[in-house]
Amino acid sequence: MKMCMFMQNALTRLLRLPLISVALVEGKALGGGSELTTACDFRLMATDSEIRFVHKHMGLVPGWGGGARLVRIVGSQNALKLLGGAQKVDPAYGERIGLSDGTVDPQEGAALEAAEQWLSGFTKGPAPVIRAVKKVVVSGRELPLEDALRTEREVFGTVWGGPANLEALAHKAKHK
Repeated sequence: MKMCMFMQNALTRLLRLPLISVALVEGKALGGGSELTTACDFRLMATDSEIRFVHKHMGLVPGWGGGARLVRIVGSQNALKLLGGAQKVDPAYGERIGLSDGTVDPQEGAALEAAEQWLSGFTKGPAPVIRAVKKVVVSGRELPLEDALRTEREVFGTVWGGPANLEALAHKAKHK
């Protein structure tokens, strides 16, 4: 139980980091590895990789929060299939059910480079704005609606009129 609590806390902290994270699966992410993938904002898979929640075969269920996060990522029906059937998730199946956000080429270290390129589409820009985006998403995912709306309003107030906002306004013709 201590390991369970430790891992739940560690993976929850990972999910709540004020940055956008991606799990790059090269090879097999089984059991705890599959749970780790659910604690990232995005998951990319190399063409020859798999994610598999094998807990059932070990007489277990996920204990690090991977089951609860999986339901939020793929829905309850798909989570039942993955957990109850210990189904192998290849990149195509992963994309179809929403567990994977894309497939990258594993050749000669190209997977990491491709993952970095893919992720840059979401992380390029001023760090305070990226952190604000992540905070709004985390609050929307975890808080009751009224609390999430309050958080969004407060976060908006931290970037409105800030350096990134003013620079964007100065460089966008439609805002002049």
